[in-house]
Amino acid sequence: MNCFRSIRLAMVALVPAAAMSLSLATALAESPAATTPAATPAPAANPSTAPAKPPATAGSPATPTPADAPVQAGDPFGEETTLAPKTVVVLKGNANWDSAFETLIDSFKTLSALLDKQGVKSAGNPMIVYTSTDDTGFTYLAEIPVNQDPKSLTKDMSMGKSPDGKALKFVHRGSYDNMDNTYEAITNHLDDKKLEAKDTFIEEYITDPLKTAEDKLVINVYVPLK
Repeated sequence: MNCFRSIRLAMVALVPAAAMSLSLATALAESPAATTPAATPAPAANPSTAPAKPPATAGSPATPTPADAPVQAGDPFGEETTLAPKTVVVLKGNANWDSAFETLIDSFKTLSALLDKQGVKSAGNPMIVYTSTDDTGFTYLAEIPVNQDPKSLTKDMSMGKSPDGKALKFVHRGSYDNMDNTYEAITNHLDDKKLEAKDTFIEEYITDPLKTAEDKLVINVYVPLK
């Protein structure tokens, strides 16, 4: 998780993409994972192959297992898109890196239980919006799109809009812990394309995180651009 943590710290920082890449290179050089074969490739080094080759590196864990969700050749990697705002019920939270996924799942369970109790159906995939990070953990917004406002929200809940605007779309397949490879490839892509990201990023869970085995997850990562 150390590499994963370093990359996310760099991604959320308010710095140019080139600076993020430099921070990542330093973090990887100091990490034991930097000496493994999985950390050697630079997925975005050849822009002409960016749509196909980077996902293979990004989605593959440092130690592949047969249970991992296979990366699809047609998965978007750095695809330009425009996010449309959606009405969402929001739960604010914070987590430490060692139990990050479990904390996010608990937030989705809390939101889903509220919606189920009130008979409110979701109108899209659940999302996590990362708002800040530090060495010990991060703050986030867990969001579920809805077509009607639920009632009796707790003090940590609210109604709002999901992020909108121009962004790059990337796809991760596999466990949450193995997303360090995906974020490494994303950072390399931003550096190669000389792109500057905003101070947040979004994960959209295409597979239901409450019912899907963690190593079978499919997650769209959106990086809003300045």
